[in-house]
Amino acid sequence: MEKDTFKIRPADEFIELINLLKLKQIAQSGGHAKMMVEDGLVTVNGEQEFRKRKKLRPGDIVELEEITISITV
Repeated sequence: MEKDTFKIRPADEFIELINLLKLKQIAQSGGHAKMMVEDGLVTVNGEQEFRKRKKLRPGDIVELEEITISITV
């Protein structure tokens, strides 16, 4: 399993789930990111997440396939 982190800029409070998937180049496009979430392929903090615009904050853990991403400050 691949472990990764995403650091939120100090000026930002959160990042939306689909934006994280695009920035980390897990999804090829915004549409692909939305489909991944809608299909139930993503979990946040151990629970399946279907909200595309879920606000991820420091301490959240996103998992999909063989990737785990920790959100940090």
